[in-house]
Amino acid sequence: DFVGLDRWFNSAPLSIKDLRGKVVLVNFWTYGCVNCVHTLPHVTQLYAKYKDRGFVVVGIHTPEFPFERSSGNVQAALKRHGITYPVAQDNDSRTWDAYRNQYWPAQYIVDRDGSVIYQHAGEGAYDEMDRIVARLLKAAS
Repeated sequence: DFVGLDRWFNSAPLSIKDLRGKVVLVNFWTYGCVNCVHTLPHVTQLYAKYKDRGFVVVGIHTPEFPFERSSGNVQAALKRHGITYPVAQDNDSRTWDAYRNQYWPAQYIVDRDGSVIYQHAGEGAYDEMDRIVARLLKAAS
């Protein structure tokens, strides 16, 4: 689940339990990571493509450097990259630790029952993630 988060942007606080029945992409990132920035257009496109079909992206902004802990800097990055999906600040890495995550960026796809069914670290695998999300959404429609 999402634990120890400092602040939510674009949404009230969420939990995996709240999102049950939806397909969720949990995206660990930080705005100072060039690899993370490279993935953002793909994540926002995936969100735009499926958000009206029961798909949610939850960005977990986990800072690597002290300057990335600033809420103002995170807010500016969201605006700069056109991010409208929910994003939470994980300044103490508690959600990061709960997922046993080790990489920036990292994506986890959670099915409608709340189980992580896919995980990818780094850039790429965009078509694969699209296929998985489409399959999970179609399976329930």
